[in-house]
Amino acid sequence: MPPLEDETFPSTPGKFKIERAHTMNRQLYRCFASTSTMFLWALFLIALTASYLSFQGFVDSGSRYLSASWGGIQWEKQVRTSAQIHRQGGMSVLVTGAAGFVGSHVSLALKRRGDGVVGLDNFNDYYDPSLKKARKSLLNTHEVFIVEGDVNDAKLLAKLFDVVAFTHVMHLAAQAGVRYAMENPQSYVHSNIAGLVTLLETCKSANPQPAIVWASSSSVYGLNEKVPFSESDRTDQPASLYAATKKAGEEITHTYNHIYGLSITGLRFFTVYGPWGRPDMAYFSFTRNILQGKPITVYRGKNHVDLARDFTYIDDIVKGCLGSLDTAGQSTGSGGKKRGPAPYRIFNLGNTSPVTVPTLVSILERHLKVKAKRNIVDMPGNGDVPFTHANISSARREFGYKPTTDLQTGLKKFVKWYLSYYGYNHGKSVN
Repeated sequence: MPPLEDETFPSTPGKFKIERAHTMNRQLYRCFASTSTMFLWALFLIALTASYLSFQGFVDSGSRYLSASWGGIQWEKQVRTSAQIHRQGGMSVLVTGAAGFVGSHVSLALKRRGDGVVGLDNFNDYYDPSLKKARKSLLNTHEVFIVEGDVNDAKLLAKLFDVVAFTHVMHLAAQAGVRYAMENPQSYVHSNIAGLVTLLETCKSANPQPAIVWASSSSVYGLNEKVPFSESDRTDQPASLYAATKKAGEEITHTYNHIYGLSITGLRFFTVYGPWGRPDMAYFSFTRNILQGKPITVYRGKNHVDLARDFTYIDDIVKGCLGSLDTAGQSTGSGGKKRGPAPYRIFNLGNTSPVTVPTLVSILERHLKVKAKRNIVDMPGNGDVPFTHANISSARREFGYKPTTDLQTGLKKFVKWYLSYYGYNHGKSVN
């Protein structure tokens, strides 16, 4: 058996040198050929990857465009169509919070009388958004288009004003509720302060500038004990964060009026109730619990005094909102520059007839034909105030505001709506 070396090396030395050279050349060629091929393949893969990423980026951007809640030719057409005015001397109004309780009623009333209306709402989940979606559907049947977006979205607001030269803004979007502020205080700053400033920034830069009517609140009267509450009363003692943000809103709007010439009207609503109302309101939750046989919690103030509220029916609030828009007066600025003083007003919108909460429950019992299981407890320190009572002489003098619906009549209409709405949506969790 030949040694291992003989299997590896040939027996003739000269032949070995020649074959070894040929072998090395072949190996170099193969290596070069292999490297070239790999280089070409690498170039091909890089080009393929780049093409894929480019295409994927195109697809993603297209998908984002198609799935966006605003923008595009069709969207702009819907906005313009909804904003069209159909009466002589009418107005084109941007209504923020249009899928909300007051916002939906105001939008519908404006549209019915021939004004142009475009809604804006972010459909947040402070309460079940399905009720807001139902209000949106109702407005859709009356050709009111609601844009889904946040009032803090400056680009969206700028786009809306680019598409439509709104003559008025009805700003009703806000984080509502007194007690919820103890759970989520940042939401109040985001909506009631930052959102308001974003909207005002857009309006002051618009050309022409719109007149603005916005929802303040009776809660700004806070710990004030003088009754009835008048617009000239002090409002520097808020009892809740919600009230504080609304008071801050009044100061902020005054600043924009003074510096930029924006026509601004603030409306202090007093406990609004009625069909399509907010599920977090006492009359609404009382109705739900009474029908379900659950106990209701009725708070009472110091020394066992019953809480009282100036309950104001939604139709009366709508009259006040439209009257405020009709008499708002024009803004005097252009492109953010003031040319002269502009109107700045604040009005109470209430019913002027406070009713105690136990009386409210008794009225609901009669309309529902069910006895409530009452749990009477002392009012906790959660920001609620013991009573509210509106002096509405200023609104009456300025635009003839006169509430006409008493609590008995208003609650009857609410109960009729409630039974119809939740009967029609039987089995669905709406509130």
